[in-house]
Amino acid sequence: MTESYTPPRVWTPTTSGGNFASINRPIAGPTHDKELPVGEHPFQLYSLGTPNGMKVTILLEELLAAGHADAEYDAWLIRISEGEQFSSGFVEINPNSKIPALVDRRGAEPLRVFESGAILLYLADSFGAFIPKDHAGRTETLNWLFWQMGSAPFLGGGFGHFYAYAPEKLEYPINRYAMETKRQLDVLDRLLAERTYVAGEEYGIADIAIWSWYGNLVLGQLYNAAEFLSVQDYSHVQRWAQAIAARPAVQRGRRVNRTWGEPGEQVAERHSASDFD
Repeated sequence: MTESYTPPRVWTPTTSGGNFASINRPIAGPTHDKELPVGEHPFQLYSLGTPNGMKVTILLEELLAAGHADAEYDAWLIRISEGEQFSSGFVEINPNSKIPALVDRRGAEPLRVFESGAILLYLADSFGAFIPKDHAGRTETLNWLFWQMGSAPFLGGGFGHFYAYAPEKLEYPINRYAMETKRQLDVLDRLLAERTYVAGEEYGIADIAIWSWYGNLVLGQLYNAAEFLSVQDYSHVQRWAQAIAARPAVQRGRRVNRTWGEPGEQVAERHSASDFD
């Protein structure tokens, strides 16, 4: 354990160090003026290939693979480590300055959609795909979609930050968030022991949302923490994660707006299917 910390009566910003410290700030709004580029397709996506970002590109690739030609999209890279999410153009479509953000330009007026879960639901409803049409099935899908939105911050901002990104390894927060991450994996493992996909027997947006975080985690693609968390113990999550990883649209979608890893894994911007060649 480290030396204890006594909070001041009034908090003031300090430089915390660690990854992304240079872009952390206690206020919202733009830091500079810059318009966003616009391509020729109906959907304009501004993102980065993080777990939250790949949710949307996976779904868009799944829609295209299912024959929904109107789901064509341009995916523009937003370099969050360089503060591009704080441009005036990006803040206009997402006042929260987080990726991903989508603009639907099919109508007379462009329509903004932000928050990854909201984008998944918007696209699924727009095309009537990857979400059940019956009330009970839709409700179960939304149960697990919102479970992911509420749970993953403990994995990402909690465990991921303190295990992988913080300027020093601290025992208490790593233990705290490792405990919660493993509890969440156990929730999924018990669920997937009884059904093929998280919301039932059909693959859908809840699987895409959860796989982008927890699937990547158990497949060793997140935080280099697979051994630390003994992810091999979650056999049902492993089965589900491997099945989804084998889908061609998932393999394409996880490459979009990616600027790290092997060169063949990177498609920094996507404007047509040929960008994967």
